[in-house]
Amino acid sequence: MAGKRELPSSSSSNTATFVVLVTLILNSALLCNGGITSSYVRSAVYAPVDMPYNSDVFAVPPGYNAPEQVHITQGDYLGQGIIVSWVTPVEPGTSTVLYWAENTGKIYTAEGYYLTYRFYNYTSGFIHHTTLLNLDYNTTYYYEVGVGNTTRQFYFTTPPPIGPDVPYTFGLIGDLGQTYNSNTTLTHYQNDPLVGQTLLYLGDLSYADDWPNHDNVKWDTYGRFIERSAAYQPWIWTTGNHEIDFAPELGEPIPFKPFSTRYQTPYNASGSTEPFFYSIKRASAHIIVLASYSAYGASTPQYIWFLQELANVNRTETPWLIVLIHAPWYNSDITHYMEGETVRVQFEKYLVQYKVDVVFAGHVHAYERSYRIANIAYNITNGLCTPTPNQFAPIYLTIGDGGNIEGLASAYTEPQPSYSAYREASYGHGMFSIKNRTHAYFTWNRNQDGYAVEADTFWFYNRYWYPQNETATNF
Repeated sequence: MAGKRELPSSSSSNTATFVVLVTLILNSALLCNGGITSSYVRSAVYAPVDMPYNSDVFAVPPGYNAPEQVHITQGDYLGQGIIVSWVTPVEPGTSTVLYWAENTGKIYTAEGYYLTYRFYNYTSGFIHHTTLLNLDYNTTYYYEVGVGNTTRQFYFTTPPPIGPDVPYTFGLIGDLGQTYNSNTTLTHYQNDPLVGQTLLYLGDLSYADDWPNHDNVKWDTYGRFIERSAAYQPWIWTTGNHEIDFAPELGEPIPFKPFSTRYQTPYNASGSTEPFFYSIKRASAHIIVLASYSAYGASTPQYIWFLQELANVNRTETPWLIVLIHAPWYNSDITHYMEGETVRVQFEKYLVQYKVDVVFAGHVHAYERSYRIANIAYNITNGLCTPTPNQFAPIYLTIGDGGNIEGLASAYTEPQPSYSAYREASYGHGMFSIKNRTHAYFTWNRNQDGYAVEADTFWFYNRYWYPQNETATNF
């Protein structure tokens, strides 16, 4: 069984030998103090190569100047707004969205705007953004984009009203890219029986910057690839290092240009000054998105905003406090090891102070779950640099295994650190299903299993309403 350590067996072993063997193994575990490194052996998987441009998942919709790359995200602070974005490839057309509630005859209109950009030798299509506001909660809306004979229709469902015991399920994908493995990950997410209602995306989208001249055609194919999900439910965006696209050698000195032009966030609604860090409320969750690649030191805009936003959280209204960030703070994979350390030093004590329930990250192309631990006692003179159990600390989950062109990060530090509960280098996705104010159910599903198979599962107890120890640790 995945994740289970088996004792070596021998038909000639006697009882004394068995006892000695068990003792040695237990002592080794105590020295390591870590959790489980999965023993799962993957069957053959797709090579980490991008799907060809003629793949059906990249198909351009029929019709002259037909809208494509349609995607939505939350458009306000409280969950009653949606930002609809799409691209028209030939000419601007219109930025108007028609929308209506299910089983009603009244059609509303919303006006937006469009942008274009150039990157090296690439010129984008016309990128439209239109915000729908004052939507009713818990309602299915249909919407239409385009003009004339090349309109396209989609739909989405708004969340229930904000409240402490509102059940809601979030999907989790990071570092997706557009390989064959990426396609499997997205398909598995769409078929997960827990049924994700909103996707929390943990950074690193198209991986265009892995190609010569940051081939921005990859941004177009990525947008068409994810449309089958992102046009029907909000994807909440976290920026990763592959969104930076800083390339002065190509005459491109402005960071985040393709991402910022194509993907919008409701940062103004939460008082943020940059689109890369912001906050939303949705159902029974307050979600704070942090930016690994924006300034985060004391007195910077992100630092000041983050402390203000934590103080604004009302746990009687939104019990579940979730933080998203790209570069993980606790990770035992050799790849990107401790890259998030300086951000952790700045922010971790506030996560403990405000009893954040969970931190989701990407960046590392593997899966890992921590215990509830903190490393907030350290200063430069006291030497207290070892993470220790803390019931008010979050659990840290790294889900950077979406399937991108760079492949899996399979080499771990050894022995497994004491803060690490479970780790495995396989492609997959996660689900975080809130049941009420006290309990949430988390699963991680690897791509090599069937849609319903849960490779790692965990019941979360809310840090504010039910701060009990979820499970025995190896500390």
